[in-house]
Amino acid sequence: MKPFSEASERNRGPILDVLKRVLSRSQCVLEIGSGTGQHAAYFAPELPHLVWQASDVAEHLPGIREWVRGPPPLELDVEGKWPAGPYDAVFTANTCHIMSWPQVQKMFEGVARYRPAAFAVYGPFHYGGKPTSEGNARFDAMLRARDPRSGVRDFEAIVRLAESRRLMLEEDNVMPANNRLLVFRHA
Repeated sequence: MKPFSEASERNRGPILDVLKRVLSRSQCVLEIGSGTGQHAAYFAPELPHLVWQASDVAEHLPGIREWVRGPPPLELDVEGKWPAGPYDAVFTANTCHIMSWPQVQKMFEGVARYRPAAFAVYGPFHYGGKPTSEGNARFDAMLRARDPRSGVRDFEAIVRLAESRRLMLEEDNVMPANNRLLVFRHA
């Protein structure tokens, strides 16, 4: 059965609006944590000037293959071996709050090796250590109850982590449903 995420359907338009601008000069994008594959299936034809490479942990690859018509998805565990590339841009959606903090650190470390012209990170974030909405507070509590290593990350911690890997924040885009699309560039 083809996997489906209602959230992917709802957020894809606003995300695409930003990606069209920030990926206008990119040629090959690595998507980390492609999940169902819906974003890859939608973004790739809308951004025909680039190659969209989906990736995820092994258990999600069959579902992604149901959606993706371009290059087959790659297995990528952020704590393991990374694909060689070349990737001049990286995109990830709704991963930072699912991964443990050490995994988020590994993801930023791996992305920095590509020296991307753009690293776009979509999801919810706390600002100043506080949720941006009551819904994000409930979501964070639900995540932490399910897995104490996960949870909505602090924007400031993400920016410090990125900077430690020479990834500089260029944009903080407000998205629907109290989410953000952060765009980093390699210094």
